[in-house]
Amino acid sequence: MCCLTESGNITTDVDSLRSEIRDKSVRVIDVRREDDYKKDHISTAVNLPLANLLSDDSPERVVKLVNSMGIDDETRVVVYDDTFGALASRVAWTLEYLGHSDVSLLETTYSNWKSLGLESDSQTPEVQSKEHSVKLQPDILATSDYLENAKQRDDVVLIDNRERLNYLEQHIPGAISLPYRTLASNDKILRPKDDMKRLLDNRGITGDAEIITYCGSVGTLSGLAYYALKTAGLPNAKLYVRSFKEWKNLQKPTVKQEDANYWDLSAE
Repeated sequence: MCCLTESGNITTDVDSLRSEIRDKSVRVIDVRREDDYKKDHISTAVNLPLANLLSDDSPERVVKLVNSMGIDDETRVVVYDDTFGALASRVAWTLEYLGHSDVSLLETTYSNWKSLGLESDSQTPEVQSKEHSVKLQPDILATSDYLENAKQRDDVVLIDNRERLNYLEQHIPGAISLPYRTLASNDKILRPKDDMKRLLDNRGITGDAEIITYCGSVGTLSGLAYYALKTAGLPNAKLYVRSFKEWKNLQKPTVKQEDANYWDLSAE
C-alpha cells in the first residue's frame, strides 16, 4: 500500500489488491462501459459505468447504487478504469463525498493489469445488497458560487487540469495550468509522492493553501488532480465538479492567456 491518508489509501498497488481479492476483503468497482466490462474485468469486480453515475449523481441515487454493489460504511473499495485513472477518480470522489472513507484507486489501468497476466474473467459476481449511510462531506466540494467567493482570497489556489491549449484559449481568471497528462508516471496513474511534490512546487502549489481543481465538464480530469494533490500531502483540496462548462454557461468571467506562445517546459 502507499499514500496513506486519514481516509485510507489513495492508491492501491497490484499485489495488495490481488491479496485482498483472495481474502474477499474488498469491493472492486470497474467504471468502464458495460460492454467492455462484460468482455472481461478484474475478478470479482462489479460494474458502475461512469455515464450511469453521471446520469443522476444526487446523493439519494448514489447511495442506492452503492447499496446495490454490496457496499456499506465499512467496506473497503478499490476503483479502476482504463482511462489513466480519470473516470475512476470521479467515482472514488463521489463515494468520498457520500461519506465513504475507505476508497482508493488502483495504481494502474485495466490494460496494464491484463498485460501483466493478472486475474480477470467475464463473470458477473452475485452481490448481496447492503445499507450505506449518507454523511455528506461538503469540504471536498466546490460549487460555482463557492468558487466565485473563494477566488477573492489569498489562501486559495485554483487549478485548471484541461489540456494546455484549452487553458491558453480560455480559463477561469486566476487559475494555474496543470494539465492532467503531467500527473502520471510510466505505467502508474499518478506520480510517486516526491515526484508529484516537485511538479506541484514548480507550479507554486504548496503549503496550506485551499486548492480547487476543475476541468472541462464533469470533474474527471480534475478528479484525478484532486487525488494527485492528496498523494503529495496536500489534503485541503476541493473539486469543482461541474467545472468549466457550467462556469461558461453561467456567463461568469473567463480570460485568455496573452503570452500563449511561451511555456516554461522546465515546470514539467
